[in-house]
Amino acid sequence: MLGFGRPMNCLYAIPLILVAGATLAGSPAAAKTWRIALPASPEERVAQTVAVKLPAGVGPENVLRDEAGVIVPLQRWRDGTAVFLVGRQRAGEKRTYELVPGGAGADSIATTDEKGAVRIAAGGQMLLEYRKDKEALPRADIDAKFKRAGYIHPLLTPGGKVVTGDYPSNHVHHHGVWSPWTKTGFQGRAPDFWNMQGGTGTVEFAGIDRVWSGPVHGGFISRQRMIDLKAPAPVAAIDEAWEVVAFAVRSGGVTLNIVDLTITQTCATSDPLKLPQYHYGGLGLRCRDEWNGKTAMTLLTSEGETDRVKANAQRMRWCYLGGAIDGGSAGVAVFDHPANFRAPQPVRVHPDMPYLSVTPSQLGDWAIEPGKPYVARYRFVVADGAPDKALLEACWNGYAGPAQATVEAN
Repeated sequence: MLGFGRPMNCLYAIPLILVAGATLAGSPAAAKTWRIALPASPEERVAQTVAVKLPAGVGPENVLRDEAGVIVPLQRWRDGTAVFLVGRQRAGEKRTYELVPGGAGADSIATTDEKGAVRIAAGGQMLLEYRKDKEALPRADIDAKFKRAGYIHPLLTPGGKVVTGDYPSNHVHHHGVWSPWTKTGFQGRAPDFWNMQGGTGTVEFAGIDRVWSGPVHGGFISRQRMIDLKAPAPVAAIDEAWEVVAFAVRSGGVTLNIVDLTITQTCATSDPLKLPQYHYGGLGLRCRDEWNGKTAMTLLTSEGETDRVKANAQRMRWCYLGGAIDGGSAGVAVFDHPANFRAPQPVRVHPDMPYLSVTPSQLGDWAIEPGKPYVARYRFVVADGAPDKALLEACWNGYAGPAQATVEAN
């Protein structure tokens, strides 16, 4: 969701996308006190990231105080906007916050760019890693042609449980959260960037453009390239940028880890990448090896489907994968932003492996064309325990339609 409608190099302006209609009242901010109001919600919303344009003169030391007197952190951007997190807003409930002095607060979401990986943690507990080093393999028996970087693994729950898998023995080319295309056409060839065993295509990590930490969220912008290996000399077909923004929801009786991913793909040459109709490719999610088999994994979709065969190839707003971990359970739901191309996009659900692919190519031929970036936005909701459909629906409401806030003078 972050980055919607803006180029990737304008990250500081992102919060404006999350909310519209902020209004200012009266004369200089220094002479007034201010409140931020959220109107009554028509439905329950969970994990809203709400942003506002603050009045001139409101300094970085200000935070929010809600009706109960609880301090809510604000995270400022260079253009004067600020973002805050609303854990839960019940149907019909109005919310009001006062802007009060309180200090910027500690960076509770900390991002570090380390050797081999970018890591994001909340309160010292890991949320995710983004892998940069394709030589860092989990075991010695992996063929060199399968080496890959530029993906997220592990993705963890608030309780520290890992929900993703990497280099699984039955599909070595699967990697946590990754985004290659499968059936393609490029310059008269057909590179496959997903299935690496054929040696026709790969995805290379190209760099980290920015990392940040903050009291509300942390994240990074990375670059990958989809490389056509069938050309006389390897050539990049697609330049890809990921914008990853992580939140920790710990309010309103809700405990979730939230990761927003914006994928921007542009042609690396003057030639398009043709994408014929195909049943998988695009966003991929591979989960834990222990969830292999027809019965070990729990599936739940936004349409209430729990049968993998019936869910396969269906269009859905969100899809949850989970299973047993260490005597309990955990899982992750993928949300497909309503502004995405062909949303809601169809999902490939494997009948006996713990993975899915969210792919618009199921609905027919299309292409990524020069000068026309393809932008796709997804949210990952990571939680301990069994799936709760009502909670996930409320998370969808918070993602697809966050509150339209106003700034008012007291």
